[in-house]
Amino acid sequence: MKVDVSSLDFEKGNGLIPVIVQDEDTREILTLAYCNREALKRTIQTKRSWFWSRSRQKFWMKGEESGNTQEITEILSDCDSDAIIYLVRPAGPACHMGHRTCFHNKIM
Repeated sequence: MKVDVSSLDFEKGNGLIPVIVQDEDTREILTLAYCNREALKRTIQTKRSWFWSRSRQKFWMKGEESGNTQEITEILSDCDSDAIIYLVRPAGPACHMGHRTCFHNKIM
């Protein structure tokens, strides 16, 4: 089912919603970040992953410094409309430490 961006519940997270970034081919989870309405708008317009940095309080596009971009192929919303998935074609590692995925530290 296709939903309208205006139906996403940004208010639940004080203007932000979590974004799971997932490789479209392998379905591996690459990272978790956050976006606001403007970051999502930029993502839709450019077909590149845009986020809101909670620590730096600014927009950032994946790959703007590293060159490791993510081409958006699809955006999915969860059933509560308060989280989304960016399905991407990654060009390089997702992790700022050079790992393919940010989820490389084993806990259990």
